[in-house]
Amino acid sequence: MYTLYYSPGAASWVLHWLLIDLELPYELRRLDLAAGEQKQPEYLAINPLGVVPTLLVDGQPLWETGGVLLHLAEARPEAGLAPTVATLDRAHHYQWTVHLANDLQPLFRRWFYPHEIAGDEVVDKVKATAREAIEASFERIDRHLQQRGPWLLGPRASAADFYLTMLMRWSRNMPRPATEWPALQAMAAQMRARPSFKLLNEREGLTEWLQ
Repeated sequence: MYTLYYSPGAASWVLHWLLIDLELPYELRRLDLAAGEQKQPEYLAINPLGVVPTLLVDGQPLWETGGVLLHLAEARPEAGLAPTVATLDRAHHYQWTVHLANDLQPLFRRWFYPHEIAGDEVVDKVKATAREAIEASFERIDRHLQQRGPWLLGPRASAADFYLTMLMRWSRNMPRPATEWPALQAMAAQMRARPSFKLLNEREGLTEWLQ
């Protein structure tokens, strides 16, 4: 049994999606981030970073979105969301997941919370540089998908594509959202067509970016 500590639309979203798509048994525990529930001692005892997500696996906590995603992708091998161990495809799966976690996702932190970098005085500059870097990343990924896609690993979707879709969703209200790149738009359309995508958003009470 899995227990996911989440907040609607946050980084927990992609793990919730995988739990649904892989038909794994789970329960949800919602945290009110605006009220600071993620900073309470009870939660810090299982996730010392004080952020979502945290996934309890048989009562034991796991955190870091990319790492938990890789674990879930292996939980049901027959689903094919993680390539075979020790293959080059598997290495590429690790590569893209780590890239999204280390390079692209942190840029959104700068975009949404620019004051954290150096105070309110430089908010506009931080947002501008974050936007430039996010768009450059989407440009590179779109070019990769056009050349080697339609998925990050080529002809078949993997858990890394779920991760990328979450980050694309986060860009929905930016001046140039990810869906303005043709290959990314095509990939998003296919991901949003999965039955699990509709169910995910219903369970989280989300109504934006459904199609």
